Amino acid sequence: MGKLTVLLFVIFLSALGYFALLNKEPVTFTITPKMVYEMPKIALVLLSSSVGAAVMLLIFFIRDTKRFIEGRHYQRKQKKDMVVQELYSKALNAILADNEEEARAALESVLKEEPRHMDALLRLGDIAAGDEDYQKALNYYRRAGEIQPHSLEVLFSLERIMGKTGRTIEALMYLDNILELDPDNLTALYRQRTLLERREKWDDLISLQRTIIKCEHNEKDREREQVNLLGYKYEQGRYSLENGELEKAKKAFKTIIRMDMNFVPAYLGLAEEMLREEKTEDAIAFLEKGFAQTSSPIVLARIEDLLINLGEPGRLIMLYKNSTLKEPQNQVLRFFMGKLFYRLEMLDDAFDTLIAVDGASSPYPELHQLLGNIYLRRRQCERAVEEFKKVIDIRKPFLHPYCCSSCGYSSPDWSGRCPNCREWNTYEFNLHGMCRTQ
Repeated sequence: MGKLTVLLFVIFLSALGYFALLNKEPVTFTITPKMVYEMPKIALVLLSSSVGAAVMLLIFFIRDTKRFIEGRHYQRKQKKDMVVQELYSKALNAILADNEEEARAALESVLKEEPRHMDALLRLGDIAAGDEDYQKALNYYRRAGEIQPHSLEVLFSLERIMGKTGRTIEALMYLDNILELDPDNLTALYRQRTLLERREKWDDLISLQRTIIKCEHNEKDREREQVNLLGYKYEQGRYSLENGELEKAKKAFKTIIRMDMNFVPAYLGLAEEMLREEKTEDAIAFLEKGFAQTSSPIVLARIEDLLINLGEPGRLIMLYKNSTLKEPQNQVLRFFMGKLFYRLEMLDDAFDTLIAVDGASSPYPELHQLLGNIYLRRRQCERAVEEFKKVIDIRKPFLHPYCCSSCGYSSPDWSGRCPNCREWNTYEFNLHGMCRTQ
């Protein structure tokens, strides 16, 4: 490489000497109007080359100096990043070991090295939230939000803190921000649903639920959410009914029945709307059709209450007899008919009906209570005691009239939605002792 450089330099000098021989006349070189110089052409060439070489040397010097400075900065940054990574890894290991103090100390050390470390801010916020220091957690999350305002993790964290502190409107605002960035984000849609349900915004919930159904990824999940749509529609009707919006309630209940003809709460809700309009006969007729469709004992019990209050037990007895003729093996119908006879003081009919149910090996706990009461009324004390003993021997006695078929929750009051598992259309009479003891 050195020899080649010397060769090129010699060639350059030779060419320069040759041109000097051919160009001996001077040239005028003007710098300013008062500064005019005469010099040989070869001197001008040498001067130009020297200036060019000086400029190139200056450029190379600046470039190399810049590279040197950048290299030093890069080395320092690498060293700093290694320290930060080690501290953050130490914090994660402490979190996994459930050692919050060590994790907090390591994360704070990370922030001393790198104040804009997103993950450290988020993890410190999570630790503070776990300690229920929500204001401190909020400060960390907001600092992270200043660094990356469109981070979904930051927005979810802020929404979670707002939800825990009861600031529902602000939580919904953060969820709206998430859905603007990712309209099909199911986690955000589910959280928004929870908050709207808490505020009883049923109209908004129904619209949101339709969006959730569209965003679900498989048929099984869509079917599940379709059931929830019916539930929210029912809640809309119930809420409208409670607030005197009868037409809106009627529309909601009718829509549910069109979508699912076995949704018992909708039948009861629509019948209640008719009663509010003082259309008692229409309500009874409608419930009779509902019972024919659903065969629900709860619908039957509601018909019984209405007809007893109207003083028409004969019509009710006829309904029971016609139903048992259609379904002679239906022991539930016979059990309810026996209860009705007992309620009407028709003890002989009650006894004959209930004995037939008992002979079918019925597990209904209340059956033995009724038979025992009848024996007492007939002054057959020994038989009454035998029946009452059967009730005592049952491990799960009949404590409450209603039971959730989904989770086994029991309640003395009927509800269209189980307060325990939050599912709709699951309440049944506790006829088989399936409810757990409260």
